[in-house]
Amino acid sequence: QVQLVESGGGLVQAGGSLRLSCAASGRTFSSYAMGWFRQAPGKEREFVATISWSGRNTNYADSVKGRFTISRDNAKNTVYLQMNSLKPEDTAVYYCAARYERIATMTYEYNYWGQGTQVTVSS
Repeated sequence: QVQLVESGGGLVQAGGSLRLSCAASGRTFSSYAMGWFRQAPGKEREFVATISWSGRNTNYADSVKGRFTISRDNAKNTVYLQMNSLKPEDTAVYYCAARYERIATMTYEYNYWGQGTQVTVSS
């Protein structure tokens, strides 16, 4: 029902910025809450940010609060993650995820996942 494709990752110096995009296909995109997660080598996948179907409600992990901004454009079936003031510890594969209606912060609460995009922050 929902297919997700991430893009926008790359190599950036500490203090720099990147904007990730997640393009979704499916007729029910506007009814889904969206989330961003990340996973570093040897680490568990962790929550980064989530946004409600309307875009009015958001939640962020403490580690990225004040630096990252999640947004969505339902007309384009796309969700974004603007990442500013990047740190080396932000280095990870970033995944886009979707679940029906309600926002959530746990990986098991999401039904659909993209393939991920690599973000590398050098010091």
